[in-house]
Amino acid sequence: MIESGYLLLVEDEPSVQANNKKILNRRGYALRQAFTLAEARAHIREELPRAVVLDIQLPDGSGLELLHELRQTSNIPVLMLTAMGTPQDIIRGLEGGGDDYLTKPYELAVFLMRVEALLRRASIVPEVLGIGPLKLDPASVKAFINGEDMALSQKEYSLLQQFVQNTEKILSAEYLYKKVWGQEMLDDDNALKVAISKLRAKLADSGYTITVSRGKGYYFERE
Repeated sequence: MIESGYLLLVEDEPSVQANNKKILNRRGYALRQAFTLAEARAHIREELPRAVVLDIQLPDGSGLELLHELRQTSNIPVLMLTAMGTPQDIIRGLEGGGDDYLTKPYELAVFLMRVEALLRRASIVPEVLGIGPLKLDPASVKAFINGEDMALSQKEYSLLQQFVQNTEKILSAEYLYKKVWGQEMLDDDNALKVAISKLRAKLADSGYTITVSRGKGYYFERE
């Protein structure tokens, strides 16, 4: 049984929802169901789930939209569960932030094992990231310098998380944009430069800064 919270099942096919709910209920999991993106967002606004089982083809849009939204605020595990099973589909789902990908049709026993494996892996991931005086809390989507809230926007937090998780690496603008904005960067898009400039200013008392490596990208280092 999961320690706390609930599993969110986002799926528009009633029979699939019923079968998944039945096997997970047998294991004692607390569940909420959503048949549309709108319903899923409402549950998430009310309380962040412990994990999400997410269909891609939904009546009011793509599950990839919700996946991208989640990755702006949380690292909760997401299992993509869909009939879209081409290699390109799988790559798109995993690159978009999915932790696992299972195509329909599937055996319920396999589904259960994949969900529980996902939860086991998530349980060993540190909930708080830290480097020097910097602390990042994925649950609250907040970052702190010596305990003081940095008051970051979601984009600024996501950028800082990428830098902290990739210290001593040069991260290209294209890589950062895709990770944070969830799409390819346009040549004339100034959003990344603006966000990094604001983040650099908020890092002023941390002992760290973001340096531009001309022609290569951005580098997170000690001042």
